[in-house]
Amino acid sequence: MGQCLLLIGRDGGFGFLMHFPRLHPPVLPVSFPCDIIPAMTDSAANQLCKACGLCCSGHLFSWVRLNAPELDPVEKLGLKVIRDDPRQRGFLQPCAMWVDGVCKVYTSPDYPRSCGKYKCKVLRQLLEDDISLQAGLSIIQETLDLIREIEPLLPKSSAISFRERLITHKEELESAGKDLDGEFMRMTTILLNRYEDLFGVDDFIDYEA
Repeated sequence: MGQCLLLIGRDGGFGFLMHFPRLHPPVLPVSFPCDIIPAMTDSAANQLCKACGLCCSGHLFSWVRLNAPELDPVEKLGLKVIRDDPRQRGFLQPCAMWVDGVCKVYTSPDYPRSCGKYKCKVLRQLLEDDISLQAGLSIIQETLDLIREIEPLLPKSSAISFRERLITHKEELESAGKDLDGEFMRMTTILLNRYEDLFGVDDFIDYEA
């Protein structure tokens, strides 16, 4: 059985995987069997992903890691590439190619390698028949509903990524010791717990299981 290498970091993007442009910790390698992440040809998997898109929309992650040879081809696809820091070469989220539940470059030969390999915990469980499609869709819908409730509570920001705005505001309140028991902090805690427990994304880390 072959082994795939998942890159795990705490800086907020994914790229097989990371998320927050302001932090630069070491990347941790984690190996797992390749056959637990099959190609997404299953119609139920397609339905789940089209109903979700959280890994493309800037809600789970704020940027996606690219290998150096991918930078120019991916930029030509229309994505906003970041390349100045070798530790953060990738493209920003939300992804402009995610439109109405469909990735416009999914079949392109330059489709980002990290995107092709990434599968969230919900999708992995569906592909492994651990949950039904309806159960997966319920997880997605409940998470999207929670995000919609939080959105109006976020202050105006130049940042586009929901994840970046969420974490920045949370850290600002914690640093100032303000509204720690307020509605925003309560719902943000619930959302981040859902990311960890249901999607496998803990803080800025994506876990295989």
